[in-house]
Amino acid sequence: MKTTLADRRAMAKENAKWPLYLKPIPRELWPSERPDVLEVWRSRGFLVQIYAEKNGHIRMSVNRTMHTGDNWVAAITWDELMQLKRECGRGDLDALELFPADADVVNVANIRHLWFPPEPVVFKWTEGQ
Repeated sequence: MKTTLADRRAMAKENAKWPLYLKPIPRELWPSERPDVLEVWRSRGFLVQIYAEKNGHIRMSVNRTMHTGDNWVAAITWDELMQLKRECGRGDLDALELFPADADVVNVANIRHLWFPPEPVVFKWTEGQ
């Protein structure tokens, strides 16, 4: 998606209207009806979408709300992902970020995905280990 300078200025103006922390977007304001979308959240800097996936997994997709002209701004840190996970009510759940095999890569935008398995992860590192 290419954007003009005017588009990016309009995005920046729209971003300034949003709070610093995630706010749920009512379903009637979502741009399309996709049956797998469970929740949409927005803040000044991020768009978060929650999807129902196979086998009871939930996927959280995260992208910034700023554009470079050629692509969405990247560089979402681990701390930001943790904070966003908390802000949309999933701070008490384990989440995984997957780096797929080369043959399975889908790279259409600067979007990060966290996967929430239906059960706690048994191989995680915990305090005291």
